[in-house]
Amino acid sequence: MTRARILGLLFSGLSVVSFASAAHAKTAADLQAQIDAHTQQISALEAEVAAYQKQLDALGTKKNTLQSTISSLTLSQKQLATQIEVTQGKIASANLQIQRLTLSIGDKETAIAADQTAIAKALRDIAENEQAPFVTQIISSDSLGEAWQRTDEALQFNAALANNISDLRTMRTALASNRDQVSAEKAQLTSLQNQLTLQKRSVDASKAAQQQLLAKTRNQESNYQQLIAAKRASEKSFEDELVSLQSQLNLIVHPGLLPRAGSGVLSWPFSKAFMYNCAQRKNVFGNLFCITQYFGNTPFSTANPQIYSGHGHDGIDIAAPIGTPVQAALSGTVLATGDTDLVHDSRGHQCYSFGKWVMLKHDNGINTMYAHLSEIDVSKGQRVVTGQILGLSGMTGYATGPHLHFGVYATEGTEIMTLRQFRGATIGCADATMPVATLSAYLNPLSYL
Repeated sequence: MTRARILGLLFSGLSVVSFASAAHAKTAADLQAQIDAHTQQISALEAEVAAYQKQLDALGTKKNTLQSTISSLTLSQKQLATQIEVTQGKIASANLQIQRLTLSIGDKETAIAADQTAIAKALRDIAENEQAPFVTQIISSDSLGEAWQRTDEALQFNAALANNISDLRTMRTALASNRDQVSAEKAQLTSLQNQLTLQKRSVDASKAAQQQLLAKTRNQESNYQQLIAAKRASEKSFEDELVSLQSQLNLIVHPGLLPRAGSGVLSWPFSKAFMYNCAQRKNVFGNLFCITQYFGNTPFSTANPQIYSGHGHDGIDIAAPIGTPVQAALSGTVLATGDTDLVHDSRGHQCYSFGKWVMLKHDNGINTMYAHLSEIDVSKGQRVVTGQILGLSGMTGYATGPHLHFGVYATEGTEIMTLRQFRGATIGCADATMPVATLSAYLNPLSYL
Protein backbone atom coordinates (compact mmCIF):
# COMPACT_ATOMS: atom_id res chain seq x y z
CA MET A 1 0.00 0.00 0.00
CA THR A 2 1.40 3.44 -0.98
CA ARG A 3 1.90 6.28 1.47
CA ALA A 4 -0.66 8.28 -0.52
CA ARG A 5 -3.25 5.57 0.24
CA ILE A 6 -2.26 5.51 3.89
CA LEU A 7 -2.53 9.30 3.99
CA GLY A 8 -6.09 8.94 2.73
CA LEU A 9 -6.91 6.66 5.65
CA LEU A 10 -5.94 9.37 8.11
CA PHE A 11 -8.41 11.83 6.57
CA SER A 12 -11.19 9.23 6.34
CA GLY A 13 -11.75 9.49 10.09
CA LEU A 14 -12.54 13.21 9.75
CA SER A 15 -15.29 12.53 7.21
CA VAL A 16 -17.03 10.26 9.74
CA VAL A 17 -16.91 13.06 12.30
CA SER A 18 -18.37 15.60 9.89
CA PHE A 19 -21.23 13.27 8.97
CA ALA A 20 -22.06 12.57 12.63
CA SER A 21 -22.09 16.28 13.45
CA ALA A 22 -24.38 17.02 10.49
CA ALA A 23 -26.81 14.33 11.63
CA HIS A 24 -27.27 16.06 15.00
CA ALA A 25 -27.02 19.69 13.83
CA LYS A 26 -30.75 20.19 13.48
CA THR A 27 -31.54 18.56 16.84
CA ALA A 28 -28.89 20.62 18.67
CA ALA A 29 -30.16 23.82 17.03
CA ASP A 30 -33.72 23.00 18.06
CA LEU A 31 -32.63 22.42 21.65
CA GLN A 32 -30.74 25.71 21.73
CA ALA A 33 -33.77 27.53 20.34
CA GLN A 34 -35.91 26.06 23.13
CA ILE A 35 -33.30 27.08 25.71
CA ASP A 36 -33.30 30.65 24.36
CA ALA A 37 -37.11 30.76 24.49
CA HIS A 38 -37.09 29.64 28.14
CA THR A 39 -34.46 32.28 28.95
CA GLN A 40 -36.68 35.02 27.52
CA GLN A 41 -39.70 33.74 29.43
CA ILE A 42 -37.70 33.61 32.67
CA SER A 43 -36.61 37.23 32.23
CA ALA A 44 -40.23 38.31 31.76
CA LEU A 45 -41.33 36.38 34.86
CA GLU A 46 -38.50 37.83 36.96
CA ALA A 47 -39.74 41.29 35.98
CA GLU A 48 -43.19 40.28 37.32
CA VAL A 49 -41.60 39.13 40.59
CA ALA A 50 -39.88 42.51 40.95
CA ALA A 51 -43.19 44.31 40.27
CA TYR A 52 -44.92 42.29 43.01
CA GLN A 53 -42.10 43.23 45.39
CA LYS A 54 -42.68 46.93 44.75
CA GLN A 55 -46.37 46.52 45.57
CA LEU A 56 -45.49 44.62 48.77
CA ASP A 57 -43.03 47.34 49.81
CA ALA A 58 -45.70 49.99 49.24
CA LEU A 59 -48.21 48.03 51.34
CA GLY A 60 -45.68 47.76 54.14
CA THR A 61 -45.73 51.51 54.64
CA LYS A 62 -49.48 51.57 55.27
CA LYS A 63 -51.29 51.19 58.57
CA ASN A 64 -51.48 47.64 59.90
CA THR A 65 -55.07 46.66 59.15
CA LEU A 66 -56.74 43.39 58.32
CA GLN A 67 -57.16 44.47 54.72
CA SER A 68 -53.49 45.45 54.32
CA THR A 69 -52.37 42.18 55.93
CA ILE A 70 -54.62 40.06 53.71
CA SER A 71 -53.56 42.04 50.63
CA SER A 72 -49.92 41.52 51.56
CA LEU A 73 -50.42 37.77 51.94
CA THR A 74 -52.29 37.59 48.62
CA LEU A 75 -49.52 39.50 46.85
CA SER A 76 -46.91 37.25 48.44
CA GLN A 77 -48.74 34.20 47.13
CA LYS A 78 -48.86 35.67 43.62
CA GLN A 79 -45.17 36.48 43.84
CA LEU A 80 -44.38 32.96 45.00
CA ALA A 81 -46.48 31.47 42.20
CA THR A 82 -44.48 33.51 39.69
CA GLN A 83 -41.21 32.48 41.33
CA ILE A 84 -42.34 28.86 40.97
CA GLU A 85 -42.83 29.49 37.24
CA VAL A 86 -39.32 30.95 37.09
CA THR A 87 -37.89 27.88 38.81
CA GLN A 88 -39.84 25.53 36.56
CA GLY A 89 -38.48 27.41 33.54
CA LYS A 90 -34.93 27.06 34.87
CA ILE A 91 -35.49 23.34 35.44
CA ALA A 92 -36.72 22.94 31.85
CA SER A 93 -33.69 24.89 30.57
CA ALA A 94 -31.32 22.75 32.63
CA ASN A 95 -32.86 19.57 31.19
CA LEU A 96 -32.54 20.92 27.64
CA GLN A 97 -28.96 21.95 28.31
CA ILE A 98 -28.17 18.43 29.54
CA GLN A 99 -29.72 16.99 26.35
CA ARG A 100 -27.66 19.38 24.18
CA LEU A 101 -24.45 18.54 26.00
CA THR A 102 -25.23 14.82 25.79
CA LEU A 103 -25.55 15.12 21.99
CA SER A 104 -22.26 16.99 21.86
CA ILE A 105 -20.61 14.29 23.97
CA GLY A 106 -21.87 11.64 21.55
CA ASP A 107 -20.40 13.56 18.59
CA LYS A 108 -17.04 13.93 20.28
CA GLU A 109 -16.91 10.27 21.29
CA THR A 110 -17.61 9.32 17.63
CA ALA A 111 -14.91 11.72 16.47
CA ILE A 112 -12.36 10.35 18.94
CA ALA A 113 -13.14 6.76 17.93
CA ALA A 114 -12.81 7.65 14.21
CA ASP A 115 -9.48 9.41 14.73
CA GLN A 116 -8.10 6.58 16.81
CA THR A 117 -9.19 4.03 14.19
CA ALA A 118 -7.65 6.01 11.31
CA ILE A 119 -4.33 6.51 13.11
CA ALA A 120 -4.11 2.88 14.21
CA LYS A 121 -4.94 1.53 10.73
CA ALA A 122 -2.45 3.84 9.02
CA LEU A 123 0.35 2.79 11.36
CA ARG A 124 -0.52 -0.92 10.96
CA ASP A 125 -0.46 -0.65 7.16
CA ILE A 126 2.93 1.04 7.23
CA ALA A 127 4.31 -1.74 9.41
CA GLU A 128 2.84 -4.46 7.16
CA ASN A 129 3.64 -3.05 3.69
CA GLU A 130 6.92 -1.21 4.09
CA GLN A 131 9.55 -3.62 5.34
CA ALA A 132 12.51 -1.56 4.08
CA PRO A 133 13.55 1.52 6.11
CA PHE A 134 12.54 4.85 4.60
CA VAL A 135 16.20 5.90 3.96
CA THR A 136 16.78 2.65 2.00
CA GLN A 137 13.69 3.37 -0.10
CA ILE A 138 15.00 6.84 -0.99
CA ILE A 139 18.45 5.55 -1.96
CA SER A 140 17.01 2.72 -4.05
CA SER A 141 14.67 5.02 -5.99
CA ASP A 142 14.99 4.71 -9.79
CA SER A 143 15.06 8.46 -10.29
CA LEU A 144 15.48 11.71 -8.40
CA GLY A 145 11.82 12.55 -9.09
CA GLU A 146 10.69 9.31 -7.46
CA ALA A 147 12.88 10.07 -4.42
CA TRP A 148 11.36 13.56 -4.08
CA GLN A 149 7.86 12.09 -4.37
CA ARG A 150 8.52 9.57 -1.58
CA THR A 151 9.99 12.34 0.59
CA ASP A 152 6.97 14.57 -0.04
CA GLU A 153 4.58 11.72 0.85
CA ALA A 154 6.49 11.10 4.07
CA LEU A 155 6.28 14.76 5.03
CA GLN A 156 2.53 14.86 4.27
CA PHE A 157 1.99 11.67 6.27
CA ASN A 158 3.87 13.01 9.29
CA ALA A 159 1.97 16.32 9.11
CA ALA A 160 -1.40 14.54 8.83
CA LEU A 161 -0.49 12.23 11.70
CA ALA A 162 0.53 15.19 13.87
CA ASN A 163 -2.70 17.02 13.01
CA ASN A 164 -4.84 14.00 13.85
CA ILE A 165 -3.08 13.50 17.16
CA SER A 166 -3.57 17.22 17.95
CA ASP A 167 -7.26 16.99 17.00
CA LEU A 168 -7.60 13.91 19.19
CA ARG A 169 -6.17 15.74 22.19
CA THR A 170 -8.43 18.74 21.55
CA MET A 171 -11.54 16.56 21.30
CA ARG A 172 -10.64 14.70 24.47
CA THR A 173 -10.26 18.02 26.31
CA ALA A 174 -13.61 19.24 24.95
CA LEU A 175 -15.21 15.91 25.90
CA ALA A 176 -13.98 16.22 29.50
CA SER A 177 -15.25 19.82 29.60
CA ASN A 178 -18.70 18.80 28.31
CA ARG A 179 -18.93 16.00 30.84
CA ASP A 180 -18.03 18.47 33.61
CA GLN A 181 -20.75 20.80 32.32
CA VAL A 182 -23.30 17.96 32.44
CA SER A 183 -22.32 17.23 36.05
CA ALA A 184 -22.67 20.93 36.91
CA GLU A 185 -26.06 21.15 35.17
CA LYS A 186 -27.29 18.05 37.02
CA ALA A 187 -26.17 19.57 40.34
CA GLN A 188 -27.99 22.79 39.45
CA LEU A 189 -31.04 20.74 38.48
CA THR A 190 -31.09 19.05 41.88
CA SER A 191 -30.75 22.44 43.57
CA LEU A 192 -33.58 23.89 41.49
CA GLN A 193 -35.85 20.93 42.25
CA ASN A 194 -35.19 21.38 45.98
CA GLN A 195 -35.91 25.09 45.58
CA LEU A 196 -39.18 24.30 43.81
CA THR A 197 -40.24 22.04 46.68
CA LEU A 198 -39.48 24.82 49.18
CA GLN A 199 -41.36 27.40 47.13
CA LYS A 200 -44.44 25.18 47.03
CA ARG A 201 -44.21 24.75 50.80
CA SER A 202 -43.95 28.53 51.12
CA VAL A 203 -47.19 28.98 49.20
CA ASP A 204 -48.90 26.44 51.46
CA ALA A 205 -47.59 28.19 54.59
CA SER A 206 -48.77 31.58 53.35
CA LYS A 207 -52.24 30.27 52.47
CA ALA A 208 -52.53 28.53 55.84
CA ALA A 209 -51.62 31.77 57.66
CA GLN A 210 -54.18 33.68 55.62
CA GLN A 211 -56.91 31.14 56.34
CA GLN A 212 -56.10 31.12 60.06
CA LEU A 213 -56.20 34.91 60.18
CA LEU A 214 -59.54 35.06 58.39
CA ALA A 215 -60.94 32.36 60.68
CA LYS A 216 -59.80 34.18 63.84
CA THR A 217 -61.06 37.57 62.72
CA ARG A 218 -64.12 36.37 60.78
CA ASN A 219 -62.96 38.89 58.19
CA GLN A 220 -63.83 41.81 60.49
CA GLU A 221 -61.43 44.72 61.07
CA SER A 222 -62.66 45.15 64.65
CA ASN A 223 -61.86 41.52 65.40
CA TYR A 224 -58.41 41.95 63.87
CA GLN A 225 -57.63 44.94 66.08
CA GLN A 226 -58.84 42.94 69.09
CA LEU A 227 -56.47 40.14 68.10
CA ILE A 228 -53.56 42.60 67.91
CA ALA A 229 -54.50 43.98 71.32
CA ALA A 230 -54.71 40.46 72.77
CA LYS A 231 -51.24 39.67 71.43
CA ARG A 232 -49.85 42.81 73.04
CA ALA A 233 -51.50 42.03 76.37
CA SER A 234 -50.22 38.46 76.27
CA GLU A 235 -46.73 39.67 75.44
CA LYS A 236 -46.79 42.12 78.35
CA SER A 237 -47.76 39.36 80.77
CA PHE A 238 -45.03 37.15 79.37
CA GLU A 239 -42.38 39.85 79.59
CA ASP A 240 -43.32 40.65 83.20
CA GLU A 241 -42.87 37.02 84.20
CA LEU A 242 -39.71 36.63 82.12
CA VAL A 243 -37.95 39.69 83.53
CA SER A 244 -38.70 38.52 87.06
CA LEU A 245 -37.27 35.13 86.22
CA GLN A 246 -34.17 36.53 84.53
CA SER A 247 -33.27 38.58 87.59
CA GLN A 248 -33.37 35.46 89.75
CA LEU A 249 -31.34 33.12 87.54
CA ASN A 250 -28.06 32.26 89.23
CA LEU A 251 -26.16 31.91 85.98
CA ILE A 252 -22.76 33.52 85.44
CA VAL A 253 -21.58 34.55 82.00
CA HIS A 254 -17.81 34.71 81.42
CA PRO A 255 -17.17 37.23 78.60
CA GLY A 256 -13.77 35.67 77.94
CA LEU A 257 -15.44 32.47 76.75
CA LEU A 258 -17.47 34.28 74.07
CA PRO A 259 -16.35 34.90 70.47
CA ARG A 260 -14.76 38.28 69.88
CA ALA A 261 -17.22 40.98 68.78
CA GLY A 262 -16.77 41.71 65.10
CA SER A 263 -15.37 38.25 64.42
CA GLY A 264 -18.13 37.45 61.92
CA VAL A 265 -18.58 33.89 63.19
CA LEU A 266 -22.27 33.86 62.22
CA SER A 267 -23.90 33.85 58.80
CA TRP A 268 -27.19 35.57 58.10
CA PRO A 269 -30.11 33.18 58.73
CA PHE A 270 -31.34 33.49 55.14
CA SER A 271 -30.00 32.57 51.72
CA LYS A 272 -27.54 34.76 49.82
CA ALA A 273 -30.27 35.46 47.25
CA PHE A 274 -32.61 36.73 49.99
CA MET A 275 -29.91 38.95 51.50
CA TYR A 276 -28.99 40.30 48.07
CA ASN A 277 -32.64 41.23 47.56
CA CYS A 278 -32.52 43.07 50.90
CA ALA A 279 -29.47 45.03 49.76
CA GLN A 280 -31.39 46.06 46.63
CA ARG A 281 -34.23 47.39 48.83
CA LYS A 282 -32.16 49.59 51.12
CA ASN A 283 -34.56 52.49 50.52
CA VAL A 284 -37.40 50.44 52.06
CA PHE A 285 -35.73 49.48 55.36
CA GLY A 286 -32.96 52.05 55.66
CA ASN A 287 -30.40 49.23 55.90
CA LEU A 288 -28.97 46.45 53.73
CA PHE A 289 -30.39 43.54 55.71
CA CYS A 290 -34.21 43.97 55.90
CA ILE A 291 -33.87 44.70 59.64
CA THR A 292 -37.04 46.21 61.07
CA GLN A 293 -35.90 46.37 64.70
CA TYR A 294 -32.43 46.30 66.19
CA PHE A 295 -31.09 44.93 69.46
CA GLY A 296 -31.36 46.85 72.75
CA ASN A 297 -33.27 49.99 73.60
CA THR A 298 -34.61 50.67 70.16
CA PRO A 299 -37.16 53.40 69.41
CA PHE A 300 -39.89 50.74 69.21
CA SER A 301 -38.99 49.01 72.47
CA THR A 302 -38.67 52.38 74.22
CA ALA A 303 -42.04 53.49 72.87
CA ASN A 304 -43.61 50.23 74.05
CA PRO A 305 -42.38 49.68 77.62
CA GLN A 306 -45.60 47.79 78.30
CA ILE A 307 -44.21 45.07 76.02
CA TYR A 308 -40.48 45.14 76.58
CA SER A 309 -40.53 46.01 80.31
CA GLY A 310 -37.85 48.61 79.86
CA HIS A 311 -34.99 46.23 79.15
CA GLY A 312 -35.01 46.57 75.36
CA HIS A 313 -35.31 44.23 72.44
CA ASP A 314 -33.33 41.01 72.94
CA GLY A 315 -32.56 40.24 69.29
CA ILE A 316 -33.04 41.66 65.81
CA ASP A 317 -36.17 41.41 63.64
CA ILE A 318 -35.72 40.69 59.94
CA ALA A 319 -38.68 41.21 57.61
CA ALA A 320 -39.34 38.06 55.58
CA PRO A 321 -42.45 36.84 53.74
CA ILE A 322 -44.23 33.89 55.34
CA GLY A 323 -42.64 30.67 54.12
CA THR A 324 -39.12 32.02 53.58
CA PRO A 325 -36.57 29.25 54.38
CA VAL A 326 -34.69 30.06 57.61
CA GLN A 327 -31.11 28.78 57.75
CA ALA A 328 -28.75 27.87 60.58
CA ALA A 329 -26.36 30.77 61.18
CA LEU A 330 -23.63 28.35 62.30
CA SER A 331 -23.14 24.62 62.67
CA GLY A 332 -24.38 23.26 65.98
CA THR A 333 -26.91 21.09 67.77
CA VAL A 334 -30.64 21.74 68.13
CA LEU A 335 -30.93 22.53 71.85
CA ALA A 336 -34.74 22.64 71.76
CA THR A 337 -37.80 23.63 69.73
CA GLY A 338 -41.24 24.78 70.80
CA ASP A 339 -44.53 26.48 70.00
CA THR A 340 -45.80 28.94 72.60
CA ASP A 341 -49.05 29.46 70.65
CA LEU A 342 -50.23 26.06 71.85
CA VAL A 343 -50.26 27.19 75.49
CA HIS A 344 -53.30 28.73 77.23
CA ASP A 345 -53.80 29.57 80.89
CA SER A 346 -56.81 28.62 83.01
CA ARG A 347 -58.67 31.70 81.80
CA GLY A 348 -58.12 30.75 78.16
CA HIS A 349 -55.54 33.48 77.52
CA GLN A 350 -53.08 32.42 74.83
CA CYS A 351 -49.33 32.71 75.20
CA TYR A 352 -48.17 34.25 71.94
CA SER A 353 -44.56 35.11 72.79
CA PHE A 354 -42.05 33.39 70.44
CA GLY A 355 -44.63 31.32 68.57
CA LYS A 356 -42.80 28.48 66.86
CA TRP A 357 -39.11 28.66 67.74
CA VAL A 358 -35.80 26.83 67.39
CA MET A 359 -32.64 27.31 69.47
CA LEU A 360 -29.23 26.00 68.40
CA LYS A 361 -26.25 25.46 70.66
CA HIS A 362 -22.89 26.10 69.01
CA ASP A 363 -19.40 24.98 69.95
CA ASN A 364 -18.06 28.49 70.58
CA GLY A 365 -20.04 29.46 73.68
CA ILE A 366 -23.13 30.97 72.05
CA ASN A 367 -26.67 29.88 71.15
CA THR A 368 -28.81 31.25 68.34
CA MET A 369 -32.59 31.66 68.48
CA TYR A 370 -35.06 31.66 65.55
CA ALA A 371 -38.64 32.67 66.43
CA HIS A 372 -42.08 33.36 64.88
CA LEU A 373 -41.64 30.46 62.42
CA SER A 374 -44.54 29.02 60.46
CA GLU A 375 -42.94 25.55 60.26
CA ILE A 376 -40.10 23.74 62.05
CA ASP A 377 -37.97 21.23 60.11
CA VAL A 378 -35.56 20.07 62.84
CA SER A 379 -35.82 18.29 66.18
CA LYS A 380 -34.08 18.37 69.55
CA GLY A 381 -30.62 16.82 69.55
CA GLN A 382 -30.22 16.98 65.77
CA ARG A 383 -26.85 18.10 64.44
CA VAL A 384 -27.08 20.83 61.77
CA VAL A 385 -24.57 22.62 59.57
CA THR A 386 -24.28 26.27 58.57
CA GLY A 387 -26.93 27.09 55.99
CA GLN A 388 -29.12 24.09 56.74
CA ILE A 389 -32.84 24.88 56.68
CA LEU A 390 -34.36 24.94 60.16
CA GLY A 391 -37.90 25.83 59.10
CA LEU A 392 -39.95 28.51 57.37
CA SER A 393 -40.47 32.08 58.53
CA GLY A 394 -43.90 33.21 59.65
CA MET A 395 -45.79 35.43 62.03
CA THR A 396 -46.63 33.09 64.90
CA GLY A 397 -46.43 34.31 68.48
CA TYR A 398 -46.29 38.03 69.17
CA ALA A 399 -45.90 39.09 65.55
CA THR A 400 -48.24 41.52 63.86
CA GLY A 401 -46.41 41.05 60.57
CA PRO A 402 -44.25 38.35 58.99
CA HIS A 403 -40.64 38.43 60.22
CA LEU A 404 -37.91 36.40 61.86
CA HIS A 405 -36.80 37.21 65.40
CA PHE A 406 -33.11 36.28 65.50
CA GLY A 407 -31.40 36.22 68.88
CA VAL A 408 -27.92 35.36 70.15
CA TYR A 409 -27.38 34.13 73.73
CA ALA A 410 -24.38 33.20 75.87
CA THR A 411 -24.68 29.45 76.35
CA GLU A 412 -23.61 29.69 80.00
CA GLY A 413 -26.48 32.00 80.86
CA THR A 414 -29.29 30.18 79.05
CA GLU A 415 -31.77 27.53 80.16
CA ILE A 416 -34.73 25.86 78.46
CA MET A 417 -37.66 25.74 80.90
CA THR A 418 -41.13 26.95 81.78
CA LEU A 419 -41.92 29.79 84.16
CA ARG A 420 -43.96 27.38 86.28
CA GLN A 421 -40.96 25.06 86.70
CA PHE A 422 -38.79 27.85 88.03
CA ARG A 423 -41.01 29.92 90.26
CA GLY A 424 -44.52 28.53 90.17
CA ALA A 425 -46.03 31.00 87.71
CA THR A 426 -49.66 30.27 86.95
CA ILE A 427 -50.80 32.77 84.33
CA GLY A 428 -50.08 33.61 80.71
CA CYS A 429 -47.07 31.67 79.50
CA ALA A 430 -46.52 29.67 82.69
CA ASP A 431 -46.49 26.33 80.88
CA ALA A 432 -44.80 27.40 77.65
CA THR A 433 -41.36 25.86 77.17
CA MET A 434 -38.90 28.45 75.93
CA PRO A 435 -35.32 29.73 76.26
CA VAL A 436 -34.76 31.82 79.39
CA ALA A 437 -31.53 33.71 79.97
CA THR A 438 -29.98 35.89 82.62
CA LEU A 439 -29.93 39.51 81.43
CA SER A 440 -26.17 39.50 80.76
CA ALA A 441 -26.55 36.50 78.45
CA TYR A 442 -28.41 38.44 75.73
CA LEU A 443 -25.92 39.38 73.02
CA ASN A 444 -26.24 41.72 70.07
CA PRO A 445 -26.48 39.54 66.93
CA LEU A 446 -24.83 42.24 64.83
CA SER A 447 -21.67 41.79 66.92
CA TYR A 448 -21.22 38.35 65.33
CA LEU A 449 -22.78 38.61 61.87
